Amino acid sequence: MTETDTLLAEIEALGSKLGAARASVNRRFIGQERVVELTLAALLSGGHALLVGLPGLGKTMLVDTLATVMGLAPARIQFTPDLMPADILGSEVLETAADGSRAFRFLEGPIFCQLLMADEINRASPRTQSALLQAMQEREVTVAGVHRPLGPPFHVLATQNPIEQEGTYPLPEAQLDRFLVQVDVDYPTRATERDILLATTGVEAARAIAVFTPAELIAAQQLVRRMPVGDRVVEAILDLVRACRPGEPEALPVIRDSLAWGPGPRAAQALMLTVRARALLNGRLAPGIDDVAALARPVLSHRMALTFAARARGETLSAIIARAVTEVLGTEAEAAA
Repeated sequence: MTETDTLLAEIEALGSKLGAARASVNRRFIGQERVVELTLAALLSGGHALLVGLPGLGKTMLVDTLATVMGLAPARIQFTPDLMPADILGSEVLETAADGSRAFRFLEGPIFCQLLMADEINRASPRTQSALLQAMQEREVTVAGVHRPLGPPFHVLATQNPIEQEGTYPLPEAQLDRFLVQVDVDYPTRATERDILLATTGVEAARAIAVFTPAELIAAQQLVRRMPVGDRVVEAILDLVRACRPGEPEALPVIRDSLAWGPGPRAAQALMLTVRARALLNGRLAPGIDDVAALARPVLSHRMALTFAARARGETLSAIIARAVTEVLGTEAEAAA
């Protein structure tokens, strides 16, 4: 068997396992197929996801369910204005031994886990939010001058309420850029909401079952990086990202007129990974242009900012990204929604 045949066999086997994982998630998190797909794509790509939606839409349940299905050790931090960095990272305490000697001992914070749920992340002060920056990018934290690695896998799934802004602190651009995707969690359809009512108001609620182990998730992440990506898809990613930067010669007119700043190289890297993960989740062996179009908004929207004039005109990032997808990729705007 050639190396290509081996890779194809591994991709097909993983695709079957991912189908079981999605089915297990959907037993508790009913409907919202796109939300599940994007969040799983972030985990398969080895990244973090920002879940944006109103309270009561199941964001916490989704994270809890994913921890079970993917076999990850979870931890949850409720972000509040009085939360301190040490509450996340941990701290050193001075202990006295039986012989009277004293020594410092490090007590690990909740960040030493495999799947961290940062609930209402924008309610903590910038100082506390900054405690996540090194962990999310380098997978390690520094406390008292000592570098302490976070064992793989390590993922952050953060939630944010887009409406209630009293007592919140906007996430800095550097932190937003560390989220692989932004997942918008909307109201369910009528049919989905009916299924939710029937499934969650009975005597017993549905339970998710473990499908992956941490080692299997790491192997899946490595396989995603080995998936082939055609030159046409690579060029499409570059064309789209560079067209969304107002300072680039390739920038579209709508971008120059409406954006204060656009996506950096991390956006292109995120698209390269997530298009592979989406293809895998949909049973395909390689990504296509449709994957780039479908992932444009989740990958780009939190890496772009409107100018004051554009906001005054009532423009939205979603509409601008949809136009960019249509003009650059030649794909219908609905594909990016």
